[in-house]
Amino acid sequence: MARYTNLFTTPDTVPNLRQTLAETLKSCGLNLVYETSDYLLAQEKPGQVSYLQLATVEVFITPPRLGKNRVEVNLVVKNEELALRRNNHCQRIFEQVNQAIADADGWKCL
Repeated sequence: MARYTNLFTTPDTVPNLRQTLAETLKSCGLNLVYETSDYLLAQEKPGQVSYLQLATVEVFITPPRLGKNRVEVNLVVKNEELALRRNNHCQRIFEQVNQAIADADGWKCL
């Protein structure tokens, strides 16, 4: 199973952040499957790649802790494909989502 992770921080509020992340995932061609106040699950649309290569994106939102004014966002992109090649489909989706998030205002990669 291929799995790629990244951690971002932002000074944005959680409701605004969740909406921005949902729009960002949709702009990457992903279907938002499940959403709560601190979690988003999106999947790639079938038809372009094999079933094993379909990527799933999970976004975990950690609200600010006491004394901190930054929200942490943990991004996980995974699929069932074995990551035998350095440039595989899951990594390409991970880079695409990372770039879309990085292009949003106020993001900082940890």
